[in-house]
Amino acid sequence: MSAHDMSLLGAGDAMSIDAGIQGMQGIQGMEGAMALDDVDLFGDPVMDNALGALPLPSRPPPNKQLQQRLDQLRTRGCSQGIAWGRVGSIACVSKDGMSVDVRYIRCNPENGEWDLNHPNSSGTISLGPSPSSFISLPSAGAPIVHVVWAPTTHMPDLAVIDGLGRITILTFPLQINRPYPARKWDADPVDDLHSVVGCHWLPIGNASSPNRGFLTQWSSAHWAGPECKYTHMAQPAFGPSHPHPGRSALVCVTTNGLLRLFYQHHNTRYEETALELESVTAADDLITHASFCCDRQNTLLIALATASKQLKVLRIAVNWGTPPADKQVHPGSIQLRPTMKEMHVAAISWFQHGPSESGLDFSMAQLSHIIALPSYMETSSNPPTFAPAVVITVRSYLPHETSPYDQEPQSIIDRWEVLSDQAQTPHPAFEKLGSRNGAAAAPPTMTRLRKLESVTVPKVIISIHATTIQLGKVICLTCSDGTIQYRDRYTMAEVFTEHTTDNIISPHQVGFQFEDATPCFQVAFSPTNFSFVQTCEDGTLKWNRLRYTMGDLGPIQEVQPRAVLAALTTAISFAWQQQMSFDDILAVARPFTQNPRFTNAWLKEIISLLRTVVDYSEEQHQHVDTLIRNTQLQHCLSLLNHFGFNGTFQPRSFHGKFASVALNLRNIIVLIVLANHSSAKSSAALNPLDESEVVDTLTGCAEWAISLFSWLTDSLFNLVDDPEFLALLSDQKRFQELASYLHARNDVSVHLLLCSSTRSLLQVACRRISGLEEISNRALLYYKAHSVPKNQLALHHSYQRMHRTISASLVKPQDLERLLSTLSKEISTAYQRTLITVAKNKEQPPPGATEQQQQQSQQRVDNFVKTAQSRFELEMLCGACPPNIFREILARLFTTTLPAFKMTTDPAKLYFANYDLLEVIDDDKTLRARKEAGKHVDVFRRVELIGGQHQQQQTQQSFPPAAASNGPPGKSGGENIKTEPNVGGGGGAGGGGIKMGNTPSLSLGLATGPTANAGNTANGAPAVPMTQVNSPREDGAGNAPALRWRRCVRCASVMEDIMNQRPGFTYVLAQQRKCCCGGSWTLVANGALG
Repeated sequence: MSAHDMSLLGAGDAMSIDAGIQGMQGIQGMEGAMALDDVDLFGDPVMDNALGALPLPSRPPPNKQLQQRLDQLRTRGCSQGIAWGRVGSIACVSKDGMSVDVRYIRCNPENGEWDLNHPNSSGTISLGPSPSSFISLPSAGAPIVHVVWAPTTHMPDLAVIDGLGRITILTFPLQINRPYPARKWDADPVDDLHSVVGCHWLPIGNASSPNRGFLTQWSSAHWAGPECKYTHMAQPAFGPSHPHPGRSALVCVTTNGLLRLFYQHHNTRYEETALELESVTAADDLITHASFCCDRQNTLLIALATASKQLKVLRIAVNWGTPPADKQVHPGSIQLRPTMKEMHVAAISWFQHGPSESGLDFSMAQLSHIIALPSYMETSSNPPTFAPAVVITVRSYLPHETSPYDQEPQSIIDRWEVLSDQAQTPHPAFEKLGSRNGAAAAPPTMTRLRKLESVTVPKVIISIHATTIQLGKVICLTCSDGTIQYRDRYTMAEVFTEHTTDNIISPHQVGFQFEDATPCFQVAFSPTNFSFVQTCEDGTLKWNRLRYTMGDLGPIQEVQPRAVLAALTTAISFAWQQQMSFDDILAVARPFTQNPRFTNAWLKEIISLLRTVVDYSEEQHQHVDTLIRNTQLQHCLSLLNHFGFNGTFQPRSFHGKFASVALNLRNIIVLIVLANHSSAKSSAALNPLDESEVVDTLTGCAEWAISLFSWLTDSLFNLVDDPEFLALLSDQKRFQELASYLHARNDVSVHLLLCSSTRSLLQVACRRISGLEEISNRALLYYKAHSVPKNQLALHHSYQRMHRTISASLVKPQDLERLLSTLSKEISTAYQRTLITVAKNKEQPPPGATEQQQQQSQQRVDNFVKTAQSRFELEMLCGACPPNIFREILARLFTTTLPAFKMTTDPAKLYFANYDLLEVIDDDKTLRARKEAGKHVDVFRRVELIGGQHQQQQTQQSFPPAAASNGPPGKSGGENIKTEPNVGGGGGAGGGGIKMGNTPSLSLGLATGPTANAGNTANGAPAVPMTQVNSPREDGAGNAPALRWRRCVRCASVMEDIMNQRPGFTYVLAQQRKCCCGGSWTLVANGALG
């Protein structure tokens, strides 16, 4: 038989066998239903009939949207459509990829509860012209596929990347939902090979300098007897980082192996440099995924995955071209010329099928995630050692309709350690060879990738990221069903699955959980990891936060409530240290405020851990400066203010009213001081008081402060006439009831006087208002002796208004300051006299003690007095009863001092005065009237705003309404550019510019400098122009363009979104970059909730 005949016979046999199998399948399909009825296989027809009646199990239909999301993750490494920034902004790419919405969580102005903002108040960046967007980007036909926030908090940057690898960088200097373009993608190539497969923002500048060489964190809490002790840990802050303080730089890898670095010069302009990593000559050489991390030697570790299933690890050294460290050069004058150098580390195949892995591994030959984790310092050994860097990849499998029924969704996590091995020393005979110059070369260090055991998760992983828990030791996995897993980065063991109060690392250990797991496709965690946002199956954005699942908190003294306090304290302390948003921590903790002791207990725990200074009882000028700069105290007051806020037109609690007055008073002092600040370095120094807009703003601040003085005096006079209050002061046994009585009246006047921090603020405010009065008198005398130029008529009228406002005060600031100074001296004397006596009774040096022993004894006495004073001040800050040593002081104040002070005022005018500007009158009638009128108070200009009505301003509105023509030809709709003086950033030649939110020296001099030229910053340096973009049109009353509002996300305060070309006003306005409570501003429509 020929070979040809044999092949035919084989083919025929194969066809007949296939036909037979198909025939058998057909018989089974047609006759399978009656087979059990006709054939008694088990001798039990009843059971056979029952089995025949059961429906055959069926696989649920596969989720096509989830399959599409997996395909996106496998196609490119950069496909994250949600990103949560450190200041609270949430960037979300639309479903069609044609726009980016900037969302945020905010305290609802109606009831004080936290939720996600309304989509209508979101900032929108769109591809192509759009009337509802802030910025329109030119489209090249590819959708937006990736967004990522920079780690900066001063002026956060957002990188927006489309499917072709074009990159736009937006900055948010004022409001967290209002972008400005910092770099446009117009000049980027339109080429698929330039699509971005991995990107990374470098850490904040100077993070790797010797002075800031470590990241620190209060990582855990444990019990030491009856007390809770906190563990402090540190990790090296690896570079590279931007050489300018407070700035970052963006690095990314493209499909064709190009490493791009985007960085800013001192003038905030973005520049680019590039390095070719891999030569791509075939389709298998294309890079599909990339991940970055900063590692040892301040190098950038890059993990690359290629289409040929190769895993390559590279190190990149960045040289910024900065001068040597021994040369003192101002950072703003350095011209950066960065260069990058590539060092190949190791390569291996990322697709390695082991004998213990599932058979599905062969069908999972595509990566969905890759993440590189830096080296980690293990402090358990002495000296500390470094655990190696780790590269983690994820491959996920989702069954199809045709898949066998026994296959379920799963993900395989592969891991490799990046190990450095010292090469073996050569034989001594080779040393004789040496090099030509006779020096023997040291053996090079060899680097390799060691495969670790794979981990299988029976779910589809859609996100993996390193958390801030223990500074990156724990990674977080998010699955498509909405569940969250925390795992150790080295053992991959799941952690935080059991309840414990012994060693508290995460809130998950003490009863907090993410509830209501919802299937999702994308997820982004907040910087604190206390909440996340997810894209659900219906395309909506959902916010999910930690919730306490163990019922009522119970008495604060018990172990479980104290464990909850410890978990919250470690989290919020790290957020404060890193200057990132902690609003979601407040949202998680707010339900606990139903426990009346929770707020005070948490505040004391925070202050005790961070050692926040609260004692300012010693009246010293340097203490005023430290008081204003005490950001931790501002955060504490912000916490009290939020927990006491129940809605804009709802009564505040005692804590909320006290903190609100303190925060607003601090803010007014800062504005007055900065407006008086004048640089002496230049003859053409900036003088904000030469601009009428600044004077009008300070007049509003002065009116608010004068109203506060009057309201405070009237409240004290009411207590003078209250027999029950005087009875509490006269009876030593009932003195401890004083705080309860004041809380019942919701009267904070006594605590504002007795608490040293608020009393100091009141004293400073009195001096500042007196200084403004003197300035207005001098200005009017000048204009009286000289004719008023036409270009200064507005300034003359502004000073006239300031003079009238301050001179009409019902309580003279000088008189109130003298009263407060007398009270401060009495309190300081009482502290010293009583506490030193107690301390010396406990600490008496032995007879014949040496001089050193006496000095040590005196040091212990001083420490005891300081500790006791701080404890008393902390109790009064929390609204507790004043110490007993204050009883005589208070009795003398309310029986002698205040009655005498009452003779210098008009009590009737104080009683009937209008205090609406303070927003402290909280009776139902007043609140109802304000709500019906829609009245709010502008926290910057201190004028009343009416929701929905246009306020007539002399200042220029910040967003010009979009006219029929949206800019000149060639620009997209809504992209009509104009230049404003910069509110922050570096200056040009001659100075570094003004840093927004920075408080200069508080030495208040009467500004007399000449008028500054337009365009100059506060130190005389030219201001940097800031690009401004149109907003959607918004009409006010009578179709007049209405100014939008800025609304605080934390306390719901408002101010008009004004901006002016005048340099002095721009400088003062820049200090209001954040709300007085420290919360971020959002841009909302006039009167909108946000």
